[in-house]
Amino acid sequence: MATETMTGSAREEVLRRIRAAKGGAANAEAVRAGWSALERRYRRETTRSPETILELLVDRLRDYDARVVRVGHAEVAASTAGMLAERKVRRMVVPEGFPAEWLPGEVEFVVDEGLAAGELDAVDGVMTGATLAIAETGTVVLQNVAGQGRRAVTLVPDYHLCVVRVEDVVETVPEAIARLQATAELATTFVSGPSATADIEMTRIKGVHGPRFLDVILVG
Repeated sequence: MATETMTGSAREEVLRRIRAAKGGAANAEAVRAGWSALERRYRRETTRSPETILELLVDRLRDYDARVVRVGHAEVAASTAGMLAERKVRRMVVPEGFPAEWLPGEVEFVVDEGLAAGELDAVDGVMTGATLAIAETGTVVLQNVAGQGRRAVTLVPDYHLCVVRVEDVVETVPEAIARLQATAELATTFVSGPSATADIEMTRIKGVHGPRFLDVILVG
């Protein structure tokens, strides 16, 4: 009991000193006021035409070694079938709520209903939608919602096929963050190309933090 009392007192003392050094205890209102008062000189709105923004996104994604195609709404299933055939993919996992009309009949699709890591590792890849995409950084943003699924679903499989609607493409990161404010409480993943890293000898290794291969279908 004495040890617990001393530990608790020490913790409170440390916190007291931190608060004193920072000028008192923080509160949500003060944090919001401080955030709003920050000067923002960076560009926060788009300056390009919609078509130029899409071209920029495609360029960035391809620069990251991702494959990209643009199709109409009625062509998603056919395009998916072609990409999966080229990848020699036969068994894919999809999150709950993924549009059935986007799935071709030539491939087996397994709906994720809490699959274990070993089960996710056994499939050839995953197909999801996206919340939005950022053209300047070539980034696809995924959230834990219907059609996009759990974070594990897009991190364990070796291949990711992502469908992005053109109306969900923004030019800048500030635009993306503004759109994400309404769903900020959701688990959110930012994907910029296939997973890759380089060690101290600058040897590039793919697949360390997620799928080694990424394909993107732009719809619209």
